[in-house]
Amino acid sequence: MDEVTITPYRDGPLLIRGPFRLQDQQGREIAADRETVALCRCGRSRIRPFCDGSHKLVHFRAPSELEARGSGDASSSSGDTSSPSGDTSSPSGESS
Repeated sequence: MDEVTITPYRDGPLLIRGPFRLQDQQGREIAADRETVALCRCGRSRIRPFCDGSHKLVHFRAPSELEARGSGDASSSSGDTSSPSGDTSSPSGESS
């Protein structure tokens, strides 16, 4: 069986490689007609959940590696619960 690999690109999308099934929160399949897709992380794409490159226009910032949590630095102790882009929408795209 082929393995699925998900790679977070620095300041960009999540790249998914390999056979996968993508569905919305109600369990309906979202057609992805290829074995490699880029999923939006910035929340600004006009074709969500897929990336359209908008992260470049909005200067989205996020690391490729795991972010340190609770390390005592200013960013982790600020109490800010928004996403790295400042977007406070839920994963479904609705504002909270």
